Amino acid sequence: MKIMFINSVVDYGSTGKIVRDLANGLKSQGHELLIAYGRKESKNSQDTFNLASKLGFINHVFMTRLFDRHGLHSSRATKKLINKIEFFKPDVIHLHNLHGYYLNYPKLMNYLKKQKQIKIIWTLHDLWAVSGSPAHFSYYGCKLWDEGCVIANNPRVYPQSLIFLREKKNFDLKKEVFSGFQNMTIVTVSDWQKDIIKKTFLKQYPVVRIYNGIDFKKYDNVLEIKKDKHKIFGTASVWNDEKNLKDYIKLAKILPNKYNIILAGLNKKQIERLPNNILGLKRFDDEEALINTYAKSSVFINLSLQETMGMTTVEALASGTPVIVYDQTALPEIVEKSIGEIVESGSIENLFTAIENIEARKIDPEICHTFAKERYNKTKMIENYLELYNPR
Repeated sequence: MKIMFINSVVDYGSTGKIVRDLANGLKSQGHELLIAYGRKESKNSQDTFNLASKLGFINHVFMTRLFDRHGLHSSRATKKLINKIEFFKPDVIHLHNLHGYYLNYPKLMNYLKKQKQIKIIWTLHDLWAVSGSPAHFSYYGCKLWDEGCVIANNPRVYPQSLIFLREKKNFDLKKEVFSGFQNMTIVTVSDWQKDIIKKTFLKQYPVVRIYNGIDFKKYDNVLEIKKDKHKIFGTASVWNDEKNLKDYIKLAKILPNKYNIILAGLNKKQIERLPNNILGLKRFDDEEALINTYAKSSVFINLSLQETMGMTTVEALASGTPVIVYDQTALPEIVEKSIGEIVESGSIENLFTAIENIEARKIDPEICHTFAKERYNKTKMIENYLELYNPR
């Protein structure tokens, strides 16, 4: 079987790693793969196709920031992609993020609609496909809902426009362009996200939930790592309002001196504003160092107010570390009583109590690791996607 993946990046970020893991796993089973992407350079150019240019990227960003026309430029790059599809002749095209300043989605989707022989799988890692502008709208809420978030309460988040807004036009165009496929299946990465999508215009398609998976070979030796007592860890790729840095700071103010918090992924200004009992770090470039930090921590906390899944929480569990999450969006799906706690969002006192409970319970790291391995293993993820590509 010939499978083409289309995503904004490969090898970088959560979606780029997921695409690479899927491709490698399928290739090892004898399938022919090609990953088309539009930003950054891949770490491994094998089986990849970079379709965008720096100039096209800059123009796309400019038109997004000024006129709220995200996904409506990069026509040359999209033509290049269509030519590659014609040459490669895939049996399956697996779409991931169509946003990211690299693609003209109406041109691509209108072309794919005519390719009846190609099966289309579209994994939604966020809610951009059913919104007038932002990739997420749960945190701010919607001002106007009509089979999707037509107008959000705060549209000036990624991919944001700083001047003009055209949310209604964007939404109407997406609804038109993303409708009418005869051969498409939508995949969500959580049940919470699936419930939302089933209330939108994308309910016209089969909607399947497949959890993202990680490579557990990287976590083979984590259970041998000794934990540091009273060490609390949190990490994010970008600490925006939704990631809720302010609640970590509130927690730090009531923690006894024996506790230490480490937060990774912060920028310089955020690090400078932290209290003394929070150690702020920039983003980990070394994956092994990140896994070691997860494994050494006595508890991992994710206080995000908006997640379609929450891969950092899964990575912490894979590292043998119990977790605490807020009761928001998809995060409670990841946590069961045996491996963590779910706390009402904003309740700092209850959060502190949960930390004390976790430490008192002395949860066996192997229980956390096994729980994650059974549910969020990339092998299981690949099997689930194969069943969609070629059902028995």
